[in-house]
Amino acid sequence: MRALLSMLLLVVSLPLLAAPKLDRLTLPPGFHIAVFSDQVPNAREIALGANGTVFVGSSGAGKVYALTDANDDGVADKVRVVASGLRNPIGVAFHDGDLYVSAISRIVVLRDIEQHLDAPPKPELVTDKLPTKGHHGGRFLAFGPDGKLYVPIGAPCNICDPGPDYAKLMRMNADGSEWQDVATGIRNSVGFDWQPGSGRLWFTDNGRDMLGDDVPSDELNEITRLGQNFGYPHCHQGDVADPEFGAGHPCSQYVPPVLKLGAHVAALGMRFYTGKQFPASYHGAILIAEHGSWNRTEKSGYRVMTVRLDGSKVLSYEPLITGFQQNESAWGRPVDVQPMPDGSVLVSDDLAGAVYRVTYKP
Repeated sequence: MRALLSMLLLVVSLPLLAAPKLDRLTLPPGFHIAVFSDQVPNAREIALGANGTVFVGSSGAGKVYALTDANDDGVADKVRVVASGLRNPIGVAFHDGDLYVSAISRIVVLRDIEQHLDAPPKPELVTDKLPTKGHHGGRFLAFGPDGKLYVPIGAPCNICDPGPDYAKLMRMNADGSEWQDVATGIRNSVGFDWQPGSGRLWFTDNGRDMLGDDVPSDELNEITRLGQNFGYPHCHQGDVADPEFGAGHPCSQYVPPVLKLGAHVAALGMRFYTGKQFPASYHGAILIAEHGSWNRTEKSGYRVMTVRLDGSKVLSYEPLITGFQQNESAWGRPVDVQPMPDGSVLVSDDLAGAVYRVTYKP
């Protein structure tokens, strides 16, 4: 009886996850999707270590995970917790052997992490000077080609004029010094990457809520020079003046999006596909994880999309994975996409607590 009671307590203590329903997913012909791991509660941003470790940030429980696939069979055979007790550590970035983790007002680093997966080092503080507000306070992280750490600071509201400390993308040195604003007028970006060839920074941005089902759209943007302003809170999607903050601030003053992604799709993680496994039409394309709407009459998003480009010109915007929700009921919510060295792509899902692996074989 005591053993049975212990087992029941263990079951109760485990996180309640929506089991992945891969049979409900639809991908283009030749593409396949499988579970890389279904033991990553609240899985958010994905980062790759130099030795093949897959690091995953999370929301909720404050943990950071390390996934390893020792036999290279495309399935993680071990999931470790390398940090815990952090405040909403959704962002992870690997740089020079170290893992950087966002935690709202703080960024911490785990030194030489891949050599200490079984006995992780204590996180060291990089900075604790970021805003403390939790609304849009989860931060995607990435190191740029310049070696600097890029950090978004979302608006602490649905719609407001938050002043110069918010609604922007900034960068700093790896040691937390020399902050610099990169772009402003950004409501909440949770995904960005640098285009191969041009080296320009592209990012997704979530549009405001409470203007209806179909306005404004989430955005895909390109930064062509330092200091550009993308409109928030005065202008949305490049051509919609905010009813409260738009007066006296015409949309022509701001940089319009390269592509309108759709209203309330919650476009989050995005990466350029640089692998060779997918067909040639995917080479250099952008993959975007759309987390899905929360307040739209009919759900939108809940998918992974492909944006094909010719330089800065959009050629197409098409689904790569759909089926995370049926009949207005969602079992999965994509968060991030991460191309792998072998050309496959990992997709994180915070609702199912899983990371999937997408491959192509005609």
